[in-house]
Amino acid sequence: MPNIYVSEASAYVDQETTIRGWLYNKRSSGKIQFLLVRDGTGIIQAVIFKPEVPAEVFQHGEELTQESSLVVTGTVRKDDRAPGGYELLVKDLQIVQIAQDYPIAPKEHGVGFLMEHRHLWLRSSRQHAVLRVRAQVIKACRDYLDQQGFLLVDAPILTPAACEGTSTLFETDYFGEKAYLSQSGQLYNEAAAMAFGKVYCFGPTFRAEKSKTRRHLMEFWMIEPEAAYYTFEDLIQLEESFVSYIVQSVVAQCREELAILERDTSPLANVQPPFPRITYDQALDILHQHGKEINWGDDFGGDEETLLAEQFPKPVFVTHYPARCKAFYMQPDPDRPQVVLASDLLAPEGYGEIIGGSQRIHDLALLERRIAENNLPREAFEWYLDLRRYGSVPHSGFGMGIERVVAWICGIDHLREVIPFPRMLYRIYP
Repeated sequence: MPNIYVSEASAYVDQETTIRGWLYNKRSSGKIQFLLVRDGTGIIQAVIFKPEVPAEVFQHGEELTQESSLVVTGTVRKDDRAPGGYELLVKDLQIVQIAQDYPIAPKEHGVGFLMEHRHLWLRSSRQHAVLRVRAQVIKACRDYLDQQGFLLVDAPILTPAACEGTSTLFETDYFGEKAYLSQSGQLYNEAAAMAFGKVYCFGPTFRAEKSKTRRHLMEFWMIEPEAAYYTFEDLIQLEESFVSYIVQSVVAQCREELAILERDTSPLANVQPPFPRITYDQALDILHQHGKEINWGDDFGGDEETLLAEQFPKPVFVTHYPARCKAFYMQPDPDRPQVVLASDLLAPEGYGEIIGGSQRIHDLALLERRIAENNLPREAFEWYLDLRRYGSVPHSGFGMGIERVVAWICGIDHLREVIPFPRMLYRIYP
């Protein structure tokens, strides 16, 4: 008799099988019990009919509580009325462990309570759906880049210097020296791109931002492609085809999960290249027209990004930002050096920036000057300057935050639901 997963039930109709899992919910009506059994791949209704099973089996069914673990054996039957379209006619039931007073009952709970019990909240159908979408987003990212000839090269998490500004660094001791949790793998990616041409890294990144907005986490996951000889225009085209591939992959592969989340997928179907583009100056004009008094040279916050994205039905690029509000390594526009060849990609429906990218400075003297202007410790960047000494070429790359993309695709309000164990301001438990 095979042990199967719920997701495999359709292949075992009229066969006797065993499913190992947990009790999601149950109801009974006299001589019949309906157990909703989940095993991580899905939920199946297990039916216990008292006249057809030993008394102890029916008794076990009555003893079960929410989230008790069990092993149930029976015959798979197709039934369109059952969850998932199949049910299990029970012949035997073994209790592995009875869960006592499971804290997350089938009722409304506050966010604080749910976050304290995140280790258990993961078992709910909504969280299942979100994290399955997350897995598909990550798979699609890697599939696309692998198919385009990009090589995965892992970047370190402990670094000797800042990448995105010193104010958001998590500092740690490294055998008597200062080290920091990585803000980005980009600088190391640039070294890898000079060796392999087209590369990407994927992993956790850390920002010590004292922010409590729905768009920020202290620890988040980022995928970062980098390519030698890529111009800024090459980069823009890569980003829009990359994002389109991810979105359409999720829409095709995660229909059930998006339905559980009650996500309207019609806006997602519209995410196809080309994406609209506006310059920073044009964005500033739009903001001024809507009463937002932003000075030239200031970066945009969440409110400004939302307003800009609302003007377009699909993701929009904002390009050519002032150099003074962007990172030190970004290539100035040769026709207007006070702005850089950089872009942010803003997702529609209020989700803001999902990608930041730029062409990188490839001239040694210019990069040395930018490091000095930003008061960065030159000795920590000597290896980075070597990349401009030995075979420097124009190159470009971007970073995409997984959590923001998942939140947008799922229609989730807060990033805390799109990562298994979120790290937020003043919250590191569990």
